[in-house]
Amino acid sequence: MPVRKRIASRSSPETTQRIYALVGIEDASRAVNEGAGDRQEPMGGAPAEDDDDIDSSLLALIKSAPGNVSLESMMTEIRKLAAGRSIELPAGLFADVAPKVLAAWRARAAVEAPSHMRTHPRELTVLLLAALVQEREREITDALVELLIATVHRIKARADSKVTKELINAFKRVTGKENILFKVADAALGQPDDSVRQVIFPAVSGGEQTLRDLVHEFKTKGPAYRTTVQTTLRASHQPLPARSDRAA
Repeated sequence: MPVRKRIASRSSPETTQRIYALVGIEDASRAVNEGAGDRQEPMGGAPAEDDDDIDSSLLALIKSAPGNVSLESMMTEIRKLAAGRSIELPAGLFADVAPKVLAAWRARAAVEAPSHMRTHPRELTVLLLAALVQEREREITDALVELLIATVHRIKARADSKVTKELINAFKRVTGKENILFKVADAALGQPDDSVRQVIFPAVSGGEQTLRDLVHEFKTKGPAYRTTVQTTLRASHQPLPARSDRAA
């Protein structure tokens, strides 16, 4: 039995119809029973110049390359994978086909326009498109894993950068602490009845901000700050929340 007839015979009528739909063939009843040498004209009545518009939908999605690292790209790859799996190719469809041969069929199907694909014998159309879908499922899965890893690395890099910046800001030292304390005490004793803003702040170089920095430095040495850092680090590496629409 010719290989394309053998491959086509392994697909159910429903799977064959879904494969045909990728290139706009609506009549699945003539699929496996047609002779290998019979060639069919494009079906569906659409003008020839508009035939390739079909390639802008599901087939184009399956063929498309992955985008840049982003949540949107990941969601697009998930849609591609779902589109490929929706064809429901049978397990072991190409079990007796050499990987190089399968790759050649996949490459041919990737560059042929839908209008050209519809002119092939039906068994050849099934073989080429099935090879494309099966190989793209594997490639999309690999791309999705790579995008996920890259996204996790990007999240970690951003978290590390944020924590590092916070740590650098936290460990700023205030110089001349004893001198500051003396000036504050002297000003307070000299004008005990006046407000802090009028007496204490002007007595210190840098005013209120210097005193804030001094208090901040003191707090960074205590258990409260260590707890804050640990909480920040844990929060930065928390897994993404589960999608609410995920199947139970």
